[in-house]
This record gives sequence, structure tokens and C-alpha cells, in this order.
Amino acid sequence: MIEFSNVVKTYKHHDVIRDISFTVAKSDFAVLIGPSGCGKTTILKMINRLLQPTSGTILINGEDIKTKNVFRLRRNIGYVIQSVGLFPHLTIRENIELVPSLERRERSARRGRREGRGPPEAAEKSIGERTAELLELVGLAPEKYLDRYPVQLSGGQQQRVGVARAFALDPEIVLMDEPFSALDPITREQLQDELSELQARLRKTIVFVTHDMDEAIKLGNKICIVNKGRILQYDTPEAVLKNPVDEFVAKFVGKHRIWTAPELIHAEDIMIPTPVVAHKDATLLRCIETMHSRGVDSILIIDAAGRLEGALYAEDAREPPDYRVPAGSVMRTVPYAASSRTSILEIIRRMKEMKASAVPVVEDHGKLVGIITKSSLVTTLSSRYFEEA
Repeated sequence: MIEFSNVVKTYKHHDVIRDISFTVAKSDFAVLIGPSGCGKTTILKMINRLLQPTSGTILINGEDIKTKNVFRLRRNIGYVIQSVGLFPHLTIRENIELVPSLERRERSARRGRREGRGPPEAAEKSIGERTAELLELVGLAPEKYLDRYPVQLSGGQQQRVGVARAFALDPEIVLMDEPFSALDPITREQLQDELSELQARLRKTIVFVTHDMDEAIKLGNKICIVNKGRILQYDTPEAVLKNPVDEFVAKFVGKHRIWTAPELIHAEDIMIPTPVVAHKDATLLRCIETMHSRGVDSILIIDAAGRLEGALYAEDAREPPDYRVPAGSVMRTVPYAASSRTSILEIIRRMKEMKASAVPVVEDHGKLVGIITKSSLVTTLSSRYFEEA
């Protein structure tokens, strides 16, 4: 969708952007983040040619943007900035409809020149309907806000109008330059939630600049860490949080940051990879001895291929008919086993529902790969995510 290839931007013999290459796929929500002055806004502004690269190529849908008419290019790219940029002398309706009306008139004029007739009256009605729909999309009642002026709206309401205006021409791409940074924390969080819902419905390609890592993790499906004009890491939030490429990224992200998005912690990140097990043909006596020697009150039962068969608890072995019987004949069925990619939130929820003290972790075809217990849940997380640098 958007492809940067060896792009450089130089100001007064200083490289602000240093030979960057990356691709934003269609419908991605890519977040550019880094320290102040790192070049993230410069990268954003080169996409709609508010800034021109010194060298390198930027493609949109395989076309070099330098070959496209700049005004036509920008009309297919929505743009939202921190200061909103609404015209104070225009109503909300007029602010949103300004560019669509201009676009409609230009199309009609071209059609009129070709066909010798003017635009149909229904065109303006279509624009009005679209405007009302956009306001509803961003959570503002059209009948209440269309004829107000920007000064009559709160900062959060103005930013909602800014987002609506960016979507007015139904663009393929939307650029957002720290749009929520000037808002209070509560309004900011509300707008983040609304933008996430909007993106889930419309599936636009969004490039979003922020200096807030929590915001980046919450909104983006790709995060681009920028520093001194270079891209240090461009990956999913999960990969950036768990596997930072260098010490700068690790410090910038922060060791505790994973807790801002616990849904990104999976069973494989916290499980004990060596659960206490026994073969289903092992005798009950052997299983009891294993539990005693390992200091546990249960044991997982597997088959010859390592697939989970069930669980044996110490209480089940108190009065067996014969200690020589195989464990498979006494074991209980395991009510729930997580996959290695199951979210920790789901695991905790299921453990609470079942009042379970442990959850086995299995791969495809039921092969046992680990176990999560209540005690290991706390111990493993604390040692992995809270240890001092």
C-alpha cells in the first residue's frame, strides 16, 4: 500500500531521515513513535508530499507519488493534526463539506464540459447525507452539531470533527499527527477507543504519529520505532514488547510496558515448560512416588506421543483397588487446556470459572508443552517482567 524505499530527507546538509525503507500494508494501523525530533512527523508528511524526500522513492499502490498530481494525491489521503485545523468562521457542516463540495463541483464541471450540462441537484443532498453519517460515526449527533461553530465545541468534540473531515472523501489512507496529545487523559482515552472502533469498521490504512507508547500499543497493529532519522524496529506490538532489537528500544519501551496490554501475554510466555508427567500405562504406585518426590499433589498423564490424556490427583489414589493398576484407569479428564497462544486474560478467566489451580498447555494434536499454575503465574511473571535491568 505505502512503500518507502531508501528514503532520505536532508535539511541544510543534515540528514533528518536516513535511508529508511518500510511498507505499510493495506488496512494496517501503523504507529510511528520515537523521541522528540527523531523524524517521525517528517516521515508522515512525506506521504502526502507536504515535504519532499531528498532522495529515495515513496510508492502508494505501486505508483511513485512524485508522478501524481499533488492535489489529487492529497484528496485521497485524510489528514488529522494536533491543532485540528478547523476553519473558525465556518460551521461544522461547512468544515466537513468544504473539500467534498469542491471535489463534486470539479467533477461536475469536467462532466459538464464533456456533456454540455451542469451537475444534478441530488449531488448536494448526497454530500449532506455523507456529512451526517460521518458525524454519527465519530459519536456526534448531526442535528445538534452540524450548524455550530468550532468555538462552541470542546477540544474533544473539535477533534472528532477533525477525524470526520479526514474521512469525508472516503480516502484509502488517513494520516494522523499526534491528534490526541493536547487533550485531557479521559477525553484522550475515549477518542482512542472510538478510533479503534472506527478502524475496525472502515479498515482504512492509517499512519499515526505519537510520543506515547501506551497509545501506540493500544491503537497500532504495527509499531515503528524511530530514532535520529532511522527506523530501529518495525513490527507488531507484541514483538516490540517482547523482543526489542536493541538496548535503546528496550529502554524506550520499558520493562513494565507489557502490562499496558496484558492480552499480548500468551501461555507460552509464562508457562512452566517441564510439567510433572507420567505415561498412562505407568502404575498408580509409580505416579504416587513421582508426586511425592516432586512435591506436587497432581500429575499430568500423557500417551506415548506426548499427548495429554488426563490428570491424576493425590486424593484419587487414597483408596485404590490396586496400586498396580495403570494411571490411565484412574485419571480424570482435564476440563480445559490452553494453547501456547492463548491470552493470559483468557487463562485467568477460565481458571477462575473452573476454580482450577492449574491449566495444561498443549500444541496441535494435543501434545503437552507446559503448565500454568496459580503460584507459577505470579512467580514467572514477576521474575520475567519486573526484574531490574
